[in-house]
Amino acid sequence: MAVIENVTGASSAPGPYAADPVLVVMGVSGSGKSTLAALLAEQLGWDFYEGDDLHPDENVAKMAAGTPLDDDDRAPWLDTVSSWIIEHAMAGVPGVITCSALKRKYRDVLREHNVVFVYLRGTREMLGDRMAAREGHFMPTTLLDSQVATLEPPEADERHVVVDAGRAPEDEVDDVIRLLGLTRA
Repeated sequence: MAVIENVTGASSAPGPYAADPVLVVMGVSGSGKSTLAALLAEQLGWDFYEGDDLHPDENVAKMAAGTPLDDDDRAPWLDTVSSWIIEHAMAGVPGVITCSALKRKYRDVLREHNVVFVYLRGTREMLGDRMAAREGHFMPTTLLDSQVATLEPPEADERHVVVDAGRAPEDEVDDVIRLLGLTRA
């Protein structure tokens, strides 16, 4: 049975979560980030952005060819994702964005503002099955092992919640909303 772990992480804002956070739905390819993020944004009435759409064309071509991205490839993409977060934070507008955010140093680029990471955790087998079943995505299943090897799960000092992937997306959304004390639109 899948479970949600408690939210952890330090916060400089009053209470566990200040008003108008940006949720960064993170995890390995195939974990269900896009589905969960879109449903969360819809039910909350918040802005949504698919982080993969912010990748430079060179990154998409590299991944589509089966070559993993390195830190230098990811840097401009992370800066663009961070800019989306900063724009929302500065305007006081809550939002939901997807970003694999596999390494701590990547999340450090994103978490300067009112960010909560929603980490979708899944087994290698489940992730592979999901990747193999989806159509039209640039990320081939051959890159799954490199993503799993790169993943550094969020640590106690990062504001996050862990959700086991593979359940009905509606159940995952219900748990995230309940645990974070958010209100549906």
